[in-house]
Amino acid sequence: MRLRNVKNAKNIIEECEYVVKWDSKNLKGNWETIFGNNNSIHLEIGMGKGKFLHEMAKNNPDINFIGIEKYESVLVRAVEKINKEPLPNLRLICGNAEGLELIFNHEISCIYLNFSDPWPKNRHARRRLTSPTFLDIYEKVFVSELLGGEKRIIQKTDNLILFASSLKNLNNYGYIFESVSLDLASTDIPNVETEYETKFKSQGVKINYLKASKK
Repeated sequence: MRLRNVKNAKNIIEECEYVVKWDSKNLKGNWETIFGNNNSIHLEIGMGKGKFLHEMAKNNPDINFIGIEKYESVLVRAVEKINKEPLPNLRLICGNAEGLELIFNHEISCIYLNFSDPWPKNRHARRRLTSPTFLDIYEKVFVSELLGGEKRIIQKTDNLILFASSLKNLNNYGYIFESVSLDLASTDIPNVETEYETKFKSQGVKINYLKASKK
């Protein structure tokens, strides 16, 4: 979903009060202070233009939401949405998921992986966001089991290679599947669509879905 040549993208992002700078001091362990409450925090990795997360935050005011996107030219579209309709329980970050443990310390309750890069070739499998490499990282950002925390990952993808890999890796890592579907549209699972998803549905593409948790 990478966009190019978005005029003044960097300035628009930097001027938005809802964007948290990756290198800001004291982020780790202090998100409760940033939001001004101790509500649970949900994180979307690769949030794209922000349609999904903005709607989730609007529909769930008692949950704090954070979206991370590594491309400024994509993140700026999410910034435009929140500038038009500010939401106190939503924050955005421009950064890479590989560094999540630098800014979170057992503070996340749920992670959304919506239409992530599938990295379909076997030699790139470790780059998938449900690979053991990333599941290890998530362990360091999820709410601690010692505090009664429950870890939940929700994934949507049109790519069967990624989906099959996710099912295998999550199972091996001790996750329990609450819901699994090879055709999300045919179920009654509550669902907020992403930009990609709306496009795919119009083309008749089936969406794979899983919700997995670990206590």
